[in-house]
Amino acid sequence: MSEDDLDSGSDPAVSAAATPEDPTVDSPVEAVGIGPGNPDFLTRRARDAIARADVIVGFSTVVDFVAKLTDAELLRCGYADEAEALSTFGDRVANGATGVAVLMGDPNHSGYQFLGKVERAVDRPVRVLPGISSVQIAASRARTPLEETCFVTLHKSGPIESDLDRLREAVGQRHLLVLPRPFDMMPGDIAAELLAAGASPDLETLVLEELTLEDETISRQSLATLAEQAGGSGRDETPFSDLSVLAVRRRPP
Repeated sequence: MSEDDLDSGSDPAVSAAATPEDPTVDSPVEAVGIGPGNPDFLTRRARDAIARADVIVGFSTVVDFVAKLTDAELLRCGYADEAEALSTFGDRVANGATGVAVLMGDPNHSGYQFLGKVERAVDRPVRVLPGISSVQIAASRARTPLEETCFVTLHKSGPIESDLDRLREAVGQRHLLVLPRPFDMMPGDIAAELLAAGASPDLETLVLEELTLEDETISRQSLATLAEQAGGSGRDETPFSDLSVLAVRRRPP
């Protein structure tokens, strides 16, 4: 799906959020949150869904995290071949296969665009199985209680100006937890946006990478220092990975 499609109002996230689920439907396709990638954080319900699946679809990095937990047919995709993989997934489900879509973390955090695409690909209800998200882990590491936090995801296609506005309005008054967009709106770029909006340069930030995984790291610095990393749009133009969460702590009460 191109950004032009999203701008024209056909964002699949909108259709995915249009109506509540019906928990009584039989044989739904399940959209499973696999947590931050560490299998210790995979819920039992998610494990069961993955184990009984006949076919699993998802982005390659996500599918790779669960590949050893299933004998299902694995349909890996990236943005370029996403439509093809979902079409094949829809065909398998239409022919009677038990289908599961896997999403990083919790589908309710940054997952609704893919969720909407899954719903378009299958002619049956889709049920979300929430997972432990990197946002929850980040909130724990940064000690930013969710009820006192503004959470925004920039990890999506399409315009993000309204999301940045939410951050500009909340910075300093509430904690911020942000999922950056690889690689044109990474932690340094977000920090620069907040500084330009008048945020205090000495606010404490944490960039939390690869949470719960072997290479987990946490970088602590001021908002001003983090903003020095702004600029660029490629993987090699930022010190941070695409598995990052940015926390900006509010001013001390």
